[in-house]
Amino acid sequence: MKYQIRVNRTAHSNLPQIDFDNLSFGRYFSDHMFVAEYREGKWQDLRIEPLSEFATHPATMALHYGQAVFEGMKASKSHDGRPMLFRPQMHAKRLNFSARRLAMPAFPEDLFVEAIHLLVGIDAGWIPPKKGSALYIRPFMYATDPFVGVRPSQTYRFVIFTCPVGPYYPKPVSLLAETHYIRAARGGTGEAKAAGNYAAAMLPAQLANEKGYDQVLWLDAQEFKYIQEVGTMNIFFVIDGKVITPNPEEEGTILRGITRDSILHILRDEGYTVEERRISIDEVVAAHEQGKLEEVFGTGTAAVVAQVYKIAYEDKEMVLPPISECRVGPFAKSYIDDLRAGLRADKFGWVEPVQLPQSVDA
Repeated sequence: MKYQIRVNRTAHSNLPQIDFDNLSFGRYFSDHMFVAEYREGKWQDLRIEPLSEFATHPATMALHYGQAVFEGMKASKSHDGRPMLFRPQMHAKRLNFSARRLAMPAFPEDLFVEAIHLLVGIDAGWIPPKKGSALYIRPFMYATDPFVGVRPSQTYRFVIFTCPVGPYYPKPVSLLAETHYIRAARGGTGEAKAAGNYAAAMLPAQLANEKGYDQVLWLDAQEFKYIQEVGTMNIFFVIDGKVITPNPEEEGTILRGITRDSILHILRDEGYTVEERRISIDEVVAAHEQGKLEEVFGTGTAAVVAQVYKIAYEDKEMVLPPISECRVGPFAKSYIDDLRAGLRADKFGWVEPVQLPQSVDA
């Protein structure tokens, strides 16, 4: 270990109470968490300790001014029982991309990866054995100054906790294209994985749910024309044999999904024609009317790949082919699942076995 991380194990594990065959997403939490404090210009007090609540001052700046960013990752078990991580370095880089946008300090990327290896290694028994389930990993950072005033905090806390989860979307989803509310505008925080982005999306998502749809399909903030992403994932369209997805770098409003990036690499390597470009909702409607919209799917750490079966836009409702007729999304999901299970050759070098130092017992 490069860093000195104190380890204080729980005296009473909650693992025997967990039924891995009946996991709701985000409701059960494993035994330990990693914590670090940012004070006097540096990260310090690195520790793994039993999962517990934090005492919070009423003036804690994150509660008032929203300086909070997070990541979402997964650990799985290979077919021979080894705990595995998927592209942790990219998550470390994206956390710092988000932190920079919110005027927060960078967290050392090698410490980020080391802490996750240590935490997951200690709580490896919490990784569900069933294919499609995983140990969800939630790193996050928030401002901790007790201060009322609009300025960046001078102190922060970085935490990682984990929870065993089943599939986020166990069945195909329906989307409502939003034509009133917006998720992000150029120059805003849409590219960052900032807590406030999700808070602002909750009302439109709730209204979509009330109309019978699972999620919102976000359009651009200026014309309500160009597609950005779904509330919980990036979005892909298969039109006339081509796989098309909005380009985060071009739009400046879209989260740079790591599952998205992985699937782009996989599909191109498999010979699919893939385009990263602006795509309008009108183009999608026209493709559906012409019988060329072959499938739509979303990608994200939680969802992995979620097939879309219906999209509503204004007075139009586009019903998509059943999952049995789709090939790109199901193939991409199977590829990622097999990679994480060690059932497919890792030609990209994305999957890494959890390394627990010899000085720390599993």
